[in-house]
Amino acid sequence: MGGATSAKLGFASGTIAISARGHKLCRRLWPMSPEHLGPDGSVEGPASAAGGQAGEAGFFGWRTVTAQGVDTVIRPDERLTWPRTVGIGLQHVVAMFGATFLVPALTGFPPATTLLFSGIGTLLFLLITRNRLPSYLGSSFAIIAPVGAATASNGQSSALGGIVIVGALLVVIGVIVHLAGTGWIETLMPPVVTGAIVALIGLNLAPNAKENYEQGAVTATVVLVLLIAAIVLFRGLIGRLAIVISVVLGYLFALIRDEVDTSAIASARWVGFPDFQAPSFHLSVIPMFLPVVLVLVVENIGHVKSVGMMTGIDYDKRIGRALAADGLATMLAGSGGGSATTTYAENIGVMAATKVYSTAAYWVAGTAAILLGLSPKVGAVIDSIPPGVLGGVTTVLYGLVGIIGIQIWVSNGVDFSKPINQFTAAIPLIIGIANYERAVGDVQFGGIALGSVAALVIYHVMHFVGGWRGTAGVPQR
Repeated sequence: MGGATSAKLGFASGTIAISARGHKLCRRLWPMSPEHLGPDGSVEGPASAAGGQAGEAGFFGWRTVTAQGVDTVIRPDERLTWPRTVGIGLQHVVAMFGATFLVPALTGFPPATTLLFSGIGTLLFLLITRNRLPSYLGSSFAIIAPVGAATASNGQSSALGGIVIVGALLVVIGVIVHLAGTGWIETLMPPVVTGAIVALIGLNLAPNAKENYEQGAVTATVVLVLLIAAIVLFRGLIGRLAIVISVVLGYLFALIRDEVDTSAIASARWVGFPDFQAPSFHLSVIPMFLPVVLVLVVENIGHVKSVGMMTGIDYDKRIGRALAADGLATMLAGSGGGSATTTYAENIGVMAATKVYSTAAYWVAGTAAILLGLSPKVGAVIDSIPPGVLGGVTTVLYGLVGIIGIQIWVSNGVDFSKPINQFTAAIPLIIGIANYERAVGDVQFGGIALGSVAALVIYHVMHFVGGWRGTAGVPQR
C-alpha cells in the first residue's frame, strides 16, 4: 500500500508536523542547513560520522562536544557540556508543557500526576530504546474523547482502565513490529483510512470546545487572537511556544476579569506527592479506547521515521521498541492516575531549531518533569485554568487534529476521484462528527469507535470486491 504513513501534531507551536512517504516532506517540515543534508535526506558531516548507524559506545557513553558552531549537529550519542545540555533539556520541558498540561486540564485528571508519569515515561522510553532514540513522551490528545465518555458512564477509574488497555495493546503491537516489521500496519491502515480516523477524532471533540468557549466567550476570543498573533509575529522558539504564551496571557486576562478561583493554589504545598488513583476495568468502555491505539501507532512510527530522516540514522529496527516503550509508559500512567503518553512533535521542533539530538537532553527533560510533578502547587495552578482559556485554545487544537488527518491524505496523494477513497473517508467522518452511538449489550460504541471501524471495514471490503469486479476505482485482479 505504498510508503509508510505517519502523523504528529505540533501542539506547542500551533502548527502541523506530518511525516509521510520520504525525506522531501520531512525536510520541508524540519529543515536543516543544506550542507548537512545529502540528496537522500541523510545528514552529512558530524551527524553521520558513524556511517548512518546509531553509536553504541556504552549506555551513557555520550561523547562530549565542547565547541558547537551554528551548523554543528549533535548526534544522539553525543552531548554538549552539562550546563548547555541542561539548558537544552529545559527547552524541551517548555516545548512539551503546553500540550501536556492541557490534557489533564480537559479530562479532569490531576495535572501533577500527569506530569510525573510523563517524566517517568520519558526515562523509561530512553531505557527501552537503549538511550539512542531522542524522544519525549507527553500527554496524548487522542484520549480526550474516550476519557470523557468513560468518566461520564463509569467514573474516572474506568477511563484509567481504558488507558491501561491501550498501553497493553501498544506493547503487543510493539513486540509484533519488532519481530515482523511494519508492513502489516501499512496494509491494514493505508493513508485514506489513517487520515479518516485521525480527522474524525479531532472533529468529534468540537462540541467540547464549544461548551468551554461559551462559558467565557470574551476570554476565549482573546486567547484565540493571542495565539494567532504569537504565531505570525514571532520566529524560532517563541513562535513554537504560541500555545503556552496564549494560555499564560489568557490566564492573566481571566484573573483580571475575576474568572479564576485561586483558593486551591494558596493552600497547595510546594513539594509533595500528587494524587494517585487506581484503574478499574469495565468491558463497556474498552471499545471507546481501541481507535486510540491506532493513532498512537501512527504517531510513534511517524516520529521515529522523522527523527531518522533528520539525523541520517536508520531507526527502523527500533520502531518496535519505541511502540512497546510508549505502551509500557501508558500502562504505568493509567495505573496511577495519569494520561496516555505519546511521542511529541513539539520536541522534534526543538531538535530542528538547535540541531541537538542528544538523548542526554531528554534525561534532563524527563527528570525536570518528574520534579514538576512532585509540586502540588504547580498542579493547583494548572487546575485553576478557567473554561474560557481552555475554550479558546481547544477551538484551535481540536480543529488542527482534524486538519492533520486531511494532511495525511494530501501528503500521500489520496485520489478522491475513486469511490473506494470517497466512501472510506465520507462515511466515517459523518459518524464521528455527529457522534453516532450504538449499544451492543452492555458495551457502548461511540462515534470515534464506530467511525474507525467503518473506515477499516469499508476500505477493505471495497478493495476486495472492487478488485474482483474491477469497480470502485480498484484495478481488477
